[in-house]
Amino acid sequence: MSASDPLSALESVIRNRMGADPDSSYVARLHAKGRAKIAQKVGEEAVETVIAALAQDKAALTGEAADLIFHLLVLLAECDLTLEDVYAELARREGVSGLVEKASRAPE
Repeated sequence: MSASDPLSALESVIRNRMGADPDSSYVARLHAKGRAKIAQKVGEEAVETVIAALAQDKAALTGEAADLIFHLLVLLAECDLTLEDVYAELARREGVSGLVEKASRAPE
């Protein structure tokens, strides 16, 4: 992924801000609150994304999707995972039916 890719650039910014002063960085503030708070934010943004989609509001959906992706990247960084890890998993699944892939997972 190139540095000009917006997701890669955002991932880099997030990782650089994780150790910043929580009074000057939203990412650092989330990091200071811990994984549970970050995961909660991902959940909130996911719900807001669904609401915007059901309302058929493209502008709101675009904004909420951006918020969801941002918070997901913060969560990945908190868990010491990268976009490359996610890309590798997507590549592993390429060509596999979604139904087959889901059936191969351990039961919940």
